[in-house]
Amino acid sequence: FHSGEREEKCIIEDVPSDTLVIGNYKVQRWDIHKQEFLESAPGLGMFVTVTTPSAEVLLSKLYGPQGTFSFTSYLSGEHVICLQSNSTRFVAFAGSRLRIHLDIRVGEHFLDESAVQAKDKVNEVNFRLEHLIEQIHHISKEQNYEREREEKFRKTSEETNSNILWWAIVQTLILISVGIWQIKSLRDFFISKKLV
Repeated sequence: FHSGEREEKCIIEDVPSDTLVIGNYKVQRWDIHKQEFLESAPGLGMFVTVTTPSAEVLLSKLYGPQGTFSFTSYLSGEHVICLQSNSTRFVAFAGSRLRIHLDIRVGEHFLDESAVQAKDKVNEVNFRLEHLIEQIHHISKEQNYEREREEKFRKTSEETNSNILWWAIVQTLILISVGIWQIKSLRDFFISKKLV
């Protein structure tokens, strides 16, 4: 994505509890003379701030123009990941555009292929098996989190349906009582005018 030099960009990531989140980023600065983005942005760093669903700051750190950040969520919900350059120029003069490449991986543990190749076949199978077990645990956490969200949504839907039913009953009773009152008023009016 593109960003201004002092502009803060935030991404919302829905993460289950006890889940590792790894983010890799790279910043490129726009070169006015070449009319293209430079391969790197030396001297430019990024402030990375991660906020939990309860608005608590989980991570706040300054990194270089290219880096990796990671955190483990302890609450399930929407975590806000914000990136902002550490440019020292005033906002009015910081007109340079930045291109930020961001890759966020939730709950993944990567296989180190060089480590796998260095070990014998039995250890390789054992290592891959442990990796698969970790992935199964992560998938199980994701399913439990989605199940909790679905249950919460279902409860909200049932409460809304119940409220709608009671509102319809109240409206019906109000309409019937207004109709009875109008009939009684009209009957009393006609009797007083001796039309009936």
